[in-house]
Parts: sequence; C-alpha cells; structure tokens
Amino acid sequence: MLVLENIVKRYGDHLALDGVSMEVPQGKVFGLLGPNGAGKTTLIRIVTRITGPDSGRVLLNGKLMIEADVATLGYLPEERGLYKKMKVGEQALYLARLKGMDKQDATQKLKEWFARWEMSGWWNKKVEELSKGMAQKVQFITTVLHGPQLVILDEPFSGFDPINAELIRTEILRMASEGVTVMLSTHNMGSVEELCDHIALIDQSKVVLHGAVKDIRKQYSDSTYKVEFQGSPVAFANALAYHGEMMDPKVDGTYCNARVKLLHNATLNDMLKATLPVAQILGVQEEVPSMHAIFIRAVSEEEPAQVNTGMTE
Repeated sequence: MLVLENIVKRYGDHLALDGVSMEVPQGKVFGLLGPNGAGKTTLIRIVTRITGPDSGRVLLNGKLMIEADVATLGYLPEERGLYKKMKVGEQALYLARLKGMDKQDATQKLKEWFARWEMSGWWNKKVEELSKGMAQKVQFITTVLHGPQLVILDEPFSGFDPINAELIRTEILRMASEGVTVMLSTHNMGSVEELCDHIALIDQSKVVLHGAVKDIRKQYSDSTYKVEFQGSPVAFANALAYHGEMMDPKVDGTYCNARVKLLHNATLNDMLKATLPVAQILGVQEEVPSMHAIFIRAVSEEEPAQVNTGMTE
C-alpha cells in the first residue's frame, strides 16, 4: 500500500529523518510510534506532501506518489483547527467539498454520521459552542467522509473521554475490516495493544523496530512462563535443573503458581519433560511483553538492534 524508501530530511543542522524505510500494508492498522522529537510528524508531513524529503521515495500502490494522490488520503493532524464562527454543519460541508465531494452527497453522508454519533442537534450551532471532544469528532468525520483508502491519524485519542475514544477505536477497526489502511501515530500504548497489526518505532530519526506486532513481541520475549502445578515446589525446582529457574512461587496446599525462566536455549517441551515426572502441570502461559515495555526497552538501548520482522502477509 504505502512504501517509504530511505527517507532523509534535514532542517538546517537538524537531521529529522535518517534513511527511514518502512512498509505500511494494505487493510491493516499500522502504529507509528516514537518519543517526542523522534521524527514521526515530519514523516507524516512527507507522506501527505506538506513537505518533501531531501532524498528517498514515497510509493503508493506501487507507484511514485504524486500531488494528485493527496486527494485520496484522509489526514487528521494533531494540531486541530475549525473556523469558530461557522456553523458546525457548514464547516463540515466546507471541508468535505475541499476533498472534492459533491454537495448533495456530502450533506447526506454528513447527516448520516451526525445521526449515528448523536450529533444532529449540533448541525446549526456555531463551532465555538463545541467542546474539545465534540470538535474532534467533527474533524474525524470530515477526515474519513470521502472514503480514503489510506487514513493517517495523528494522536486521534487526545482529549477524548473513554466513551468517545471507544467510538473512534470502533471506527478504526471498521475501516480496517473494509480494507482501508490506517496509519496511527500515538503515544497511547493501550491503543497500540488493542488496534495495531504492525508498527514502526522511530527513535533519534531512525527506524529501530518495524514489523508485525506479534513478531516483535516474540523477538522481545525472554522465555518466561507462568506455570500452575500440583506437587512439591522443591521437587519441581530440582527437576528443572539445567533447563530453567523457578521464581516467585506461591504455594496453597499442594498447589503452586510460579514463574519459570528457561535457560540455556531450553524449550517449553524441555521444561515439561523434566517436570512432569514430579508434578501435575495444570496450566502454562507465556509472559508476553507489553508494547509499553518494548517501547521503553527499545528507546533505552544505547545501540538498539534493528528488528525488521517483515511486512508481507
């Protein structure tokens, strides 16, 4: 869908993007992550052609992206802005018309959205009467109204209460299910956990993580499992021997919950073979690192390892 190849961008002496390459696959929710100042907004501005790269290429659907392609995008910037003195319906219609929509078609679709989101009563009110959350809902609607196949959302949950944030999450998932590609720039790791299929993490102007979320989690897994068993904790620990280390055992009669960290490249099967003779295993669950933990670890490493897990599916 969207491919960026070796994007470089400087502002004076500041290197904003340093050879950034990534692929955003069709019909997926793609998380663009990174600490403040990492280069995320610069990258979005290059994709939306607000600015251009010093070098590198942006490809859309296999072709070099051109100015006319901007009309096929939906972009919700972090910096929100509506004309305060306009009526809400007029403002929404004006923005829809800027996207090339027919007035009658735009009006019909806007009123359908307003009704679905219980905003119909605000159509003839002035924008300055809207709350911050309501104004953001209007801007989200106008971002996606023209049916773009690539939607770029920069911090879309900022300022939303939980109910309205859930509305936006539902719409993002609906769009992806219908084949729309969504690029989501956010600091909200909870949203990444819930929504994103793939991510790219930018730090200090470079991509340090890139790929499917499930593969990145596997890459950062430290082979630790939560194990529930019945039997002697001492016998269980002794049976582990070379294969692993038992940690944080919690004993209740003959039942025990513990964490087991595998050692020396041992596998889960190695652990089970070693401990089954002395304990009845009731449950095993791998401890999967959260995206928040992976984010912190990746940006804290002095020399972060490039993890590119592949983007083709």
